[in-house]
Amino acid sequence: MDNQRKKVFVSGCYDMLHSGHVAFFKEASKYGDLYVGIGSDSTIENLKKRKTVYSEKERLYMVKAIRYVTDAFINAGSGMMDFIDTVDRVKPDIFVVNSDGGSDEKREFCKERGIEYVVLEREPDAGLQARSTTSLRKEVKSHLPYRIDIAGTWIDQPYVSHLGPGWAITASIEPNHEFMERGGMSTSTRNAAKKIWPYELPDYNEEMLARLLFCFENNPENEGHVSGAQDAIGICMSGLTRHYYDGRYWPDVIESCHDEEILSWLESHLCLVPMFPRRPGCTVLEGSDITPQKVKALTEAASRCWDAIMNRDLEDFASAFTDSFNAQVAMFPAMMQPGVAEHIDMWRDKALAWKMLGAGGGGHLLLVVREQPEGSIPVRIRRRGF
Repeated sequence: MDNQRKKVFVSGCYDMLHSGHVAFFKEASKYGDLYVGIGSDSTIENLKKRKTVYSEKERLYMVKAIRYVTDAFINAGSGMMDFIDTVDRVKPDIFVVNSDGGSDEKREFCKERGIEYVVLEREPDAGLQARSTTSLRKEVKSHLPYRIDIAGTWIDQPYVSHLGPGWAITASIEPNHEFMERGGMSTSTRNAAKKIWPYELPDYNEEMLARLLFCFENNPENEGHVSGAQDAIGICMSGLTRHYYDGRYWPDVIESCHDEEILSWLESHLCLVPMFPRRPGCTVLEGSDITPQKVKALTEAASRCWDAIMNRDLEDFASAFTDSFNAQVAMFPAMMQPGVAEHIDMWRDKALAWKMLGAGGGGHLLLVVREQPEGSIPVRIRRRGF
């Protein structure tokens, strides 16, 4: 049989289609008419424990559009050998694999069916950089936002809000900086979000995304600490958001501000500075003293903070911001771990107010300032639709 009439088969995920895939198709097509088997969405999710970047329909469309490909199919099987039904359908003469994609199981499969088994070295086309999906994943940064908590922190925990209801205030922050883990930026919840949406939030109802993330992170079968809803809300809901808690894990009311003048004003008076990651074994709940009076101080400060932001009153904002942080520390004195006070002292003369992000114990300081001081990180609030 003439080479040009032989059927050649390759199989893979092709989830992040790149020049390395095209070079492989080009080389494989030299052996005959090229047919491609593509892993289904469910197969990739089961094998790689993540969602696909592109759906199987999109991947099929893109692979079929490559000029070296005669035809392509979504493999009906599962696992590493998901292509068996596709091979039986195509009946290829040659099965081609990359050197890092071959296996004894594939070789034996071809031997049983009388199919020639060809292994190709991974070579980029002339003048191009070598590409692989693994290397691309390491290079591509996630666009998932972080969150900052501005006031009312801890009220999202029922053991706090059952002593007095009130608001927490959060903002969704653009990932313009690689913030440290265990730094109060809700990185643990963000890492959970990456398992659902590896690179960016989908264009969908933001409150529903927050609910999905909260439920995903807090598996009801797991015992122990429940992450507060403010983490999921702060990541998924754009703009400035306040949420009202009254003895339950999920807030009774959620309100968001998307007014550009207010958001721009807030950005101009907030900045971040790193301290150190919360140390292993640090327990900020140790020695906690939660009373109705202290919870009331926290919730009243959060309400004043929101009003001051809405009125763009910097002095009132700094005052309420300070009172909110002091109320947190009064309930959870272990937030002030060794070294924190020294970091705060470094910024006292440059800031009107300050607080540790999240549960404290380390991490980042959020400063209220007249002008952003040198060495600080600007805050960029995520706008709706981005």
